[in-house]
Amino acid sequence: MACLKAELQVVRITLALLNICPTIRGNLCLKAIWNGVVLAESDQCEVVEGNQYFPPDALKQEYFQPISKTTVCPWKGTASYYDIVVAGQVNSGAAWYYSEPKSAANNIKGYVAFYTNKVNVEV
Repeated sequence: MACLKAELQVVRITLALLNICPTIRGNLCLKAIWNGVVLAESDQCEVVEGNQYFPPDALKQEYFQPISKTTVCPWKGTASYYDIVVAGQVNSGAAWYYSEPKSAANNIKGYVAFYTNKVNVEV
């Protein structure tokens, strides 16, 4: 697994240096973990601009609370955010999704990504 992680990192760095913003479908089983709890797990994630987007059915919904925060990406559309709540602790705005993305990002409609400085995403 360490080799796969290293190869994926090399691909991300190379694409970033080339200023390419690809969409890559991953076949690795990824987990999003915070506060000792698996928040999401899937081998059907979509990778966009280096962010792993988990399909909606991969999420343990009981940990996700919608909040009013939104941001706009010029090519993906308007992102909405979740707070993550585990054992009474709140990780504010740690996850985002596009409920109605622009056509170029339709493959991540409803999928959820995590800020990697707030949630661990690992193979």
